[in-house]
Amino acid sequence: REQALQRGLVFLGVAAPPRLQYLLEPLHPTVHTQRGAMATLPCVLRALPHNYRVKWSKVEPANYGESVIIITNGMYHKNYGPLSPRVRLRHSHRYDASLTITDVALEDEGRYRCQLVNGLEDESISLTLHLEGVVFPYQPSNGRYKFNYHEAKRACEQQDSRLATYQQLYKAWTEGLDWCNAGWILDGTVHYPIINSREPCGGRLLLPGVRTYGARDKQKDRFDAFCFTSALQGTAAVPCPSHGAGQACRNHGAAMAKVGQLYSAWKFSQLDRCDGGWLADGSVRYPITTPRQRCGGLPDPGVRSFGFPSKEMRTYGTYCFPRGLWWLWLVTPAGGWGCGSGCCKHRVLGLSINECD
Repeated sequence: REQALQRGLVFLGVAAPPRLQYLLEPLHPTVHTQRGAMATLPCVLRALPHNYRVKWSKVEPANYGESVIIITNGMYHKNYGPLSPRVRLRHSHRYDASLTITDVALEDEGRYRCQLVNGLEDESISLTLHLEGVVFPYQPSNGRYKFNYHEAKRACEQQDSRLATYQQLYKAWTEGLDWCNAGWILDGTVHYPIINSREPCGGRLLLPGVRTYGARDKQKDRFDAFCFTSALQGTAAVPCPSHGAGQACRNHGAAMAKVGQLYSAWKFSQLDRCDGGWLADGSVRYPITTPRQRCGGLPDPGVRSFGFPSKEMRTYGTYCFPRGLWWLWLVTPAGGWGCGSGCCKHRVLGLSINECD
């Protein structure tokens, strides 16, 4: 022990993790991806032991366990669980047990474990799949603090998103999310992110940060929701004059866009429109990437909201999302702005812009 201390080693009373004998430590333990993409989690063996198996699993913190995804012995493999149709082993060489996930979904984010099962010498590595995305606060048309946990979870899913994790909410706060209403997140706790301390939001004396109410009763307690969505794949924003809301979208073979889809187009496709448009939940919103006085006058980019106006109003256009395609349209009322009888196309990824036919 004294010799170890002289060499600069410190004993903390906890055994050091065993050195990996067969698995290589990943160079990058976090893999970054987006929804709809293909992602590979690396797991490579330095040698092949006798009678071994490799098991991939996803860590499920909410259930205090793991969900098995795939097991292989190097020759044969078997898939398990809901990820089964979208996963395969990369097998670029005989030592490669990396896991490839196709058509990455929002719920795929999290921690994964590649475990070598070899009798008494089991060992494993952990990797994190991180989705680039955006967090947005959400409340229903009848006002704030109406969701219990299960209703908040369902509401986010209905808006093409899911409840955010604490890590996602914290990252959104570091990027400028400032919101006074507390909301549910995925683990059943309740928080709200504050950048500018003020009286209605806990007082001026509290420091900025992600403030917490802790774990709450998932059935009885009621708050808003913080939802998380990721990128859309493809193209967006086609405004054409028309009447109505849902019918206007159906006339173009589309459906009314969801809140998460609009946030995704704003965040990842730089969708910038000064026109309020109806969304599927009955709200009216518009995305601004370049703030300007005539578009609300607020200094920061964001998705602005007019709330939930009467559905009888014909003032607004409609944001549409064609089924089976990654497009987002804004259908404006007759006599609306811009292109007259033409259509305006915007590539989601910024590849091309066509204001009018």
